Order: sequence, then C-alpha cells, then structure tokens
Amino acid sequence: MAEHNERPLGAQISHMLKDRGVDVIFGIPGVHNQEMYRGIEEAEITHVLARHEQGAGFMADGYARATGKPGIAYVITGPGVCNIMTPMGQAFSDSVPLLVLSSCLDETAARRGQLHQMNDQEIAAGTVCDWSHTALSASAAYALVDRALSEFGAARPRSKHIQVPIAQLEAAAPPAPAPFPSTPHPRAAKEVVTDTARRLAEARRPLFIFGGGARGGTEAARDLCRLLGAASFTSYAGRGIIAPEDPLHFGSYLAKPDSAEVLARADLVVAVGTELAEVDLWRERPGHACPMIRVDLDPETLTDAARAEHHVLADAGPFLADLLDALGEADLSGTDWTEGEVRAARSKWRAATEAEYPGIPQVCDALRAALPPETMIYSDMTQFAYCAKE
Repeated sequence: MAEHNERPLGAQISHMLKDRGVDVIFGIPGVHNQEMYRGIEEAEITHVLARHEQGAGFMADGYARATGKPGIAYVITGPGVCNIMTPMGQAFSDSVPLLVLSSCLDETAARRGQLHQMNDQEIAAGTVCDWSHTALSASAAYALVDRALSEFGAARPRSKHIQVPIAQLEAAAPPAPAPFPSTPHPRAAKEVVTDTARRLAEARRPLFIFGGGARGGTEAARDLCRLLGAASFTSYAGRGIIAPEDPLHFGSYLAKPDSAEVLARADLVVAVGTELAEVDLWRERPGHACPMIRVDLDPETLTDAARAEHHVLADAGPFLADLLDALGEADLSGTDWTEGEVRAARSKWRAATEAEYPGIPQVCDALRAALPPETMIYSDMTQFAYCAKE
C-alpha cells in the first residue's frame, strides 16, 4: 500500500467497518482507545455516546435486534471491558450479533500497577461471549473483524470481543483488504425439505414451536400454519411470529406446566429456531410423546435434552419458505386441532396469569392497545415483564 494511505490502526478499523456496512457505533472514548475514535469521524460513522459502557452495550444490542445489523461497541481497557460484559452475556444468550472492540495493555506480565490493568482481560471477556481474541498485528485485527462479521451472517449470531494492544492501535497500518463476499446461512437439502413436508402433510395434529431464531421466516410461518391447519406455540423470544389472534395459536404459554398436556396431544412437533431452554419451559422436557423435527443453525441445539428424532441444520427463514413451496401441491385435508380447544387452553392460562399477577394483565392489554402494531418491546426482570411475556 502507498504510504499516504496509512493511518493509525485504530482509525483503519473504523474505516474497515464503514466499508462493511457499519454506520453506527456505540461506546465511550478514552485515552486507550482514542485512535479507534479518530477513525469514526473520518469514516462518517454516527457515534452514540453512553454514560456507562453497560448502556453502550445494551444500546448496541437493541440496535442489532431492531435493524438486523450487527451492533458495534468501542470501549477502553479494563473497566470499559468489565462494564460491557453484562450486555455481552445477554447478547450471547439471546443470539444477538454484538461485536465489542476494545483496547488492551501492551504487556501485563512484567509490569504491574498500570492504568486499568487486569490479570487477563481476554479471558475475562471470553467468559460471556462466543469468543474473545487479541489482535497482535493489523492483519490479525482485520482478519478477526471479518471473521466476526462472517460468523454473524453464516452461523448462530452471538457476541464476540476483539482487543488490540494500545501500541498497535497507535501504529501506522495500511488499509484493510476489500470485504469478503457475504457468507450465506446453511440451507437444508431438497430431500430434507421434501421429507419434512411429507411428515407434516400426513400428520393429524402437527404442532409448531417458533423461537426467536425463526423471526426471519415470519410470513412463511404464518402461511404454513394456515395451510396445514397446524397449532402453534412461540417461545418468549418468538412472540409475534404467529399473530396473537390466530385461532390455532396457543400463544407464549409454554412455561405453564399443563402446556405439556397440549404437546402430548400432538402427533408431530416441529421446533424452529428455539433452544427450548429452561427459561422457555421451566421443566426438563417439552412433554410431547411423538416425533420431533428440530430446525436450527446451532448443532448443539439439535442434540440437546429434547432428543429430537429429526435434525435440520438450516436457517429458519429459507427453510420455512422452502417448506411452504414443497407443500404447495400437497393434498391437505385439514387437521384434528379445533379452535375451541385452543381457545379453552388460552382462557385457562390467561386466568392463571391474572391470579398470579393481579391487575397487571389489564395494564398489558392497555399498553398493547396504545402502541403501534410494529412496536418491539424489551424488558428487564420485573413483575410486569414476567406477566407481559405471557
């Protein structure tokens, strides 16, 4: 590269992110990461300043959820990294593409008492995210950024952390290489889609469980349930994928103990983009006694305690669209699910929620009525939130 194209590595990282479609960065500047900030203005990236790094992390998380783009945060060495670890952990748990870039000290073994020194900052951050690595050169920094962005697009999106020593951030570096072509999510083979379509067409009581990972296939999910006459649940993270007024939708009541009785009445369960985690069920197993088809980007999820008989490693959106196409010419005669049994179950669970949280369901109803239909709601752990999730 020509010498006049060189900038401090910190600034080059900001330019690199701009070239890869990043237009907003959240964070707090400091003496340790000032070179990263120097590049933000040069690259014409919008910066959102937080009062605390935890706030910067949650804002980046919210930005990612609302836009579908990765949330990017810049923080300083030591306390900056520690303060953002809570949103990093939340993003890891909720499959949110959050990338945290921080500075780090150049050397920590032979020197003590440095500003913001930690025993091992890389490992500390790594306890709450997908991976945490140190870039010891410009080429390593560029490679790690590209790896993070590629994995956000091709695998289960989870928080990641890259740290760069201060001396490296300040050293002159050539521009980052050109962006890689985007890496698509895995897509199910045609025979897998065909087999799933056959099983659904033959089922008399098919039941879908949609998690947050199925959000990219919302339209296809609704069309599938309507076409098949299938019943459905959503996890808390999957709320909104199926319209609340759908007559065969059991809602987000999976955590009610007797939802296991509903699953036991199914003759085929298809769980899409959901971990079926403890906080979804509050019991060890969903409760079905029939075959389960599990669709997920994460191989670990496919082999968890739910013990699904059929595994589909694929992105939910394209898979549901392909499944809808495969069923387009099938001879479907409806199912044995009835609107009455769904209505009775939802009424029973609503009454149980009202008894557990007196007065709060009515507040939830009023809030829902007052907000625009496309409003996205996120909440902390409060009595209102516990109730509203159901």
